[in-house]
Amino acid sequence: MATTKQTASPKKKSEGFTGIRAAFWVIVVCFIIACCFYHFFLGSPSHFVNGDPDGAVLDGNIWGTIHKGGVLVPIIFTLLLTVIALSIERWLALRTAFGKGSLPKFVTNIETAIKANDFAKAQQLCDKQKGSVANVVAASLVAYQDMDNGANKSLKKEQKVARIQQAHEEATQLEMPTLTQNLPIIATIVTLGTLTGLLGTVTGMIRAFAALATGGGGDSLQLSTSISEALVNTASGIATSWFAVVSYNYYTNKIDKLTFALDEVGYTIAQTYEANHTEEA
Repeated sequence: MATTKQTASPKKKSEGFTGIRAAFWVIVVCFIIACCFYHFFLGSPSHFVNGDPDGAVLDGNIWGTIHKGGVLVPIIFTLLLTVIALSIERWLALRTAFGKGSLPKFVTNIETAIKANDFAKAQQLCDKQKGSVANVVAASLVAYQDMDNGANKSLKKEQKVARIQQAHEEATQLEMPTLTQNLPIIATIVTLGTLTGLLGTVTGMIRAFAALATGGGGDSLQLSTSISEALVNTASGIATSWFAVVSYNYYTNKIDKLTFALDEVGYTIAQTYEANHTEEA
């Protein structure tokens, strides 16, 4: 009787690094680092003529040129650092989720063991593999074996197969938040990076035209500073969005592969039970 409850509410085993839940603090730390980088490194007097950060940039000095991008530079750098930090976080979390061995090999071995009705071997494979796939498979194996015990014994075969599939789906849903955690932030930065860069372009060009409007020729230093602001922010925003979209697509593809492996194993377990049991069970 107690075994029936175990099937209905599988418990996830927290093993290894499963991700950072407080992503807000990651963004805060990235913002502090970006501000320090902007003020102390990019704004270093060594990058400017006469050591004046408000003056002209030394010829060929890229760091001083980036500093001329203005206040939006640390914001864009915050977005870039956040993408890098969360990409590393996702890599570590998904590495844990995939388990210790090769996922395709694990799925193949599990399917072979299940079709041979060797559930002890299948459980050993799960214990050795660990990770999200192993957790879900283990929960499905428990559900499979529970169908011949307690109150489940009186159910029809179709109901038992449905119970096994339900247990598999519940275990999968329990693991999914860990897999997709923080990916929406990376997806948001894909758009934010471009929009922030565009904002820097617009503000830079406004200042450039304002400099041109004063006295015909305008202040050449102000004009060059404004154009630098426009171009630096555009380039930085595009680079941030580019990195974010590559990271997002890479990790969503890895999650798709993992969920496909889960579906494949779940289908095999349910079909094996249906094939190995008669209606009278």
